[in-house]
Amino acid sequence: MPAPRRRNLLPSQLLHQCQNTGAPMSNPLSEISLLPPFDRMQPDHVEPAIAELIGNCRDVLREGLEQPGWDTTLAPLEEAEDRLTRAFSPVSHLNSVLSGDWRAPYEAALAEVTAYWTEQGQNPELYEVYRRLSETGGFENWPQARKQMIRLGMRDFRLGGVALEGEERERFAANSRRLAELSSRFANNVLDATNAWTYHTSDVEELAGLPVTAIAAAEEAARSRGNEGWTITLDGPSYLAVMTHADNRELRERVYRAFVSRASDVGPQAGKFDNSAVMEEILALRAEQARLLGFGSYAELSVASKMAPDAGEVTRFLEDLAARARPAAEREYADLRLFARESLSLEHLHPWDIPWAAERLKQSRYAISQEELRPYFPYPQVLAGLFSVVEKLFGVTVEEDASVPVWHRDVQFFWLAREGERIAGFYLDPFAREKKRGGAWMASVATRRQAKAGMQLPIAYLVCNFSAATGDTPSLLTHNEVTTLFHEFGHGLHHMLTRVDVAAVSGINGVAWDAVELPSQFLENWCWQPEAIAMISGHYRTGEPLPRALLDKMLAAKNFQSAMFTVRQLEFALFDFLLHSRPAGASVREIQQLLDEVRARVAVVPVIADNRFQHSFSHIFAGGYAAGYYSYKWAEVLSADAFSMFEERGIFDADTGLRFLGSILEQGGSRDALELFTEFRGREPSIEALLRHSGIDAVTTPDVQ
Repeated sequence: MPAPRRRNLLPSQLLHQCQNTGAPMSNPLSEISLLPPFDRMQPDHVEPAIAELIGNCRDVLREGLEQPGWDTTLAPLEEAEDRLTRAFSPVSHLNSVLSGDWRAPYEAALAEVTAYWTEQGQNPELYEVYRRLSETGGFENWPQARKQMIRLGMRDFRLGGVALEGEERERFAANSRRLAELSSRFANNVLDATNAWTYHTSDVEELAGLPVTAIAAAEEAARSRGNEGWTITLDGPSYLAVMTHADNRELRERVYRAFVSRASDVGPQAGKFDNSAVMEEILALRAEQARLLGFGSYAELSVASKMAPDAGEVTRFLEDLAARARPAAEREYADLRLFARESLSLEHLHPWDIPWAAERLKQSRYAISQEELRPYFPYPQVLAGLFSVVEKLFGVTVEEDASVPVWHRDVQFFWLAREGERIAGFYLDPFAREKKRGGAWMASVATRRQAKAGMQLPIAYLVCNFSAATGDTPSLLTHNEVTTLFHEFGHGLHHMLTRVDVAAVSGINGVAWDAVELPSQFLENWCWQPEAIAMISGHYRTGEPLPRALLDKMLAAKNFQSAMFTVRQLEFALFDFLLHSRPAGASVREIQQLLDEVRARVAVVPVIADNRFQHSFSHIFAGGYAAGYYSYKWAEVLSADAFSMFEERGIFDADTGLRFLGSILEQGGSRDALELFTEFRGREPSIEALLRHSGIDAVTTPDVQ
């Protein structure tokens, strides 16, 4: 997933620490170069740099308003704001991947940056510049990117409260600042709750069933904490290994209960990092923001800037897909219960049994497991294969540059080039570690734009949380993790391969949020193609490609429990959208009640009473997916339909690859998402390919408008 956007926040270049020679102190966050010098950045550089850059933005705007126009107002302001966003980006990033000393300066900077963007969004003089330019003679003949920036800018001014006055205006601005603070607090609580819980054992027999790689990781986790034995954490790789493979049912239950109750009022850390009050206040403030702008709910406000035509269409889309998927999901779950009872002697299938039992059913049915595949997907080989896939599809090459300063020894930096010319770059931070936020995401370092000094290259962060190498064994990925890497790289390509030179609509900027997952989900498809799998696989000891027998089993198992996975996503999406459709927010009790109601309608897998999924649902409470989690399924329709053209013409068909590049990746947000998709596919999107790829039978196949 892409990191949440605040306009186009990016980073800058940072800090020279001057010796005490009487020379003025130099702050690299106030200086501009393409790549942040992470080897010289310090937390105490943040506050003065952000204050200076915000002040400069205000000065530039003040001067620009004296003679309104594109060249006199908007172009200089873009230049100044780019410096600000490129300074704030590494601060935000380091808070996510290192936390610790960066948390306080990040939160202080976030407050100031949020206040600035809110102030800009409510500036009637700046809005008037946009309005007048849109009415200028010859506006329709402007370059497309500039026209789109003006159109989207006018929309965002309205959604930013530019028409509000007096007390309502002040209230909207105060709410915006408070919401930024609360989102950060929510994320901090989840991270702290995740880091605070561990289970240590000195008896390796307790870990029976865990793969060798997971046991080695647990031993390393203990060692890093100064202990002998084995330590289980709630980090993704550790948690998933226990839930999927641990034969110790008591251990599975212990870890499950700790995980699903994180940052809540129940569980082993009850009340310690509780997000209950945070959720209530976030929802109340979002509802108030919507009312102030004349919307009936925050969901309506959210959809106003998305591809979906209205809130009703989103609800119909989700409920229709749930109606199609739930019968298949019920059959899948019934099969699992029968297998658990007859083959595993589990009369009652508890939530902590389900992944474990499902893995055994999968092995029974297909004689394949993620762990059996893992030795064939060493991280270095997968990465090299990914780069080869992208080169064949889009004609770009990837080369590492070890001279670029990074924030951790595991991080690598790469340049993208076309015909020998560098066109973009990215940092890759692949492995899980303490104080690093869980999950996977892409974020912007710098956006492609026409700067004073020339064309600024786009730079991205790509972040995952895979298991690191242990001893002489490299990091070995499950196939699920392989698809995660492809997914995030798809986001990165959307950001890096743009040819747009106006920051507001370059890369992922200006792209409707419910279409932004199209390139990422699209690229996942190559993880399932035999020709591509031969490029990304190779046994870590022998280099042997994935054997045909294993490949056939993996492909046969592709849609194993896919309907159960689909309804789980729909459960989250419907809960999110219906929660934000309420006109006045919700109490903690009402949040739980709504989630229970959605589960009763959509879900097939039971949960325990102490399940507090919502308390760690960072996508909607700390990210950019509030009333937008449906975007994953909405964009999956687009991505499946787009890939179906490659199925028809060849998965490495050069003409089709260049067509996707030209119609989707290079265009960024310069044109509407539906228009771009229709240009590529030759028609509007259809849900048919998604249902086929998921193995879900379709009764009817209405187009998704």
